[in-house]
Amino acid sequence: MATKLDKTIKRELDMEGHPYTVAISPDGVKLTQKGFRKGRVMSWKYFWEHGTDEATNGAHADSGTPPSPASK
Repeated sequence: MATKLDKTIKRELDMEGHPYTVAISPDGVKLTQKGFRKGRVMSWKYFWEHGTDEATNGAHADSGTPPSPASK
């Protein structure tokens, strides 16, 4: 069983040689370059409704419907 996300979790990652902080919260995800205050924010609702459309420049990755239990 998964643990409920009830507070923000921060982790550091390296992307193309630059350090970033990713903050995962009950409201969504925020990715910020280390040493900067402003970052990119995506709410869980937006992520669910739009999926990867923005990241793939409009190419539809899936139908937007949740997977059936049999396909997991």
